[in-house]
Amino acid sequence: QVQLVESGGGSVQAGGSLRLSCAASGTTYGSYCMAWFRQAPGQEREGVAAINRNAYITYADSVKGRFTISKDNAKNTLYLQMNSLKPEDTATYYCATGRYWFCSSSEEDFPYWGRGTQVTVSS
Repeated sequence: QVQLVESGGGSVQAGGSLRLSCAASGTTYGSYCMAWFRQAPGQEREGVAAINRNAYITYADSVKGRFTISKDNAKNTLYLQMNSLKPEDTATYYCATGRYWFCSSSEEDFPYWGRGTQVTVSS
């Protein structure tokens, strides 16, 4: 059974930084796409960043230049370094594992999800 557990969320002021972690178990970590999503209250969930098996990375336009996704295959852990945080980054952040080695744009291709970690950015 695949399990994903996020940590590292919290409350920060605008301009601050946070580092999210996602510990994975029960999967051949590194063989599949890993991604971060977020959902703000009253809004649809959106993709933030993704990294495929070959370490090819994509970012949402809204976070480019501020967020960095990375993974440590030896530790089965996915990270999201978030710098220059803005109030509009406030959301629950989820990590997810894709069913393919490449990163699909469809959430339907991410069968495993963590429970999320809250990030709150105040102005």
